[in-house]
Amino acid sequence: MHQPYCSVDSANGIILSLSSHYNFKLFSKDAVEDSFFDDVDAVCYPGGLGDADSFYSLTSKNSEAVKNFVAQGGAYLGICMGAYWAGKEYFDILKDIDAVQYITRPGTDTRRPHPKGVPVTWLGQKENMYFYDGCALVGNNMNVVATYSNGDAMAIIQDKIGLIGCHPESEKWWYDLHTWMPRHWHEGRHHKLLLDFVQKII
Repeated sequence: MHQPYCSVDSANGIILSLSSHYNFKLFSKDAVEDSFFDDVDAVCYPGGLGDADSFYSLTSKNSEAVKNFVAQGGAYLGICMGAYWAGKEYFDILKDIDAVQYITRPGTDTRRPHPKGVPVTWLGQKENMYFYDGCALVGNNMNVVATYSNGDAMAIIQDKIGLIGCHPESEKWWYDLHTWMPRHWHEGRHHKLLLDFVQKII
């Protein structure tokens, strides 16, 4: 991992949410061995501060391996930055879908990227979910799991690719950092949503 571009905090939250059912192996910007993904069910990219420059510097040695893994039926989980990176400017593994900044979308309920709890609807249930400049998923041919308040897709599945714009892996201490956030703490409920989501793509 390369903090803050691939956030250790996000990665730790994902591991916490999923470790009751899954094992993890980590890789970095260094090239993996040819057999690295042979016993892997899914590749996961967490949240972070990754832009175009950091994407190429962090993934250039493994991007083809990741794309081949997905093309051969491996699952991909992307949260926030990891969801952006599935898009056409990065890994380009989606069909007729792109990940775009939610704060720039028509009818968005926020124009500022800072941490906040945003209202979403996840499988028909209303939630306030941790948001930090996350993406909306725009396009066709996707199973929409969750939407933002303007109707844009926030969490989607396409084949074995699962993307989430917000942070269901968020931990309590994330909320305690900001005076306006503790009331949005999900008491671990969003970790269960993430686990259920991953079980749909693996």
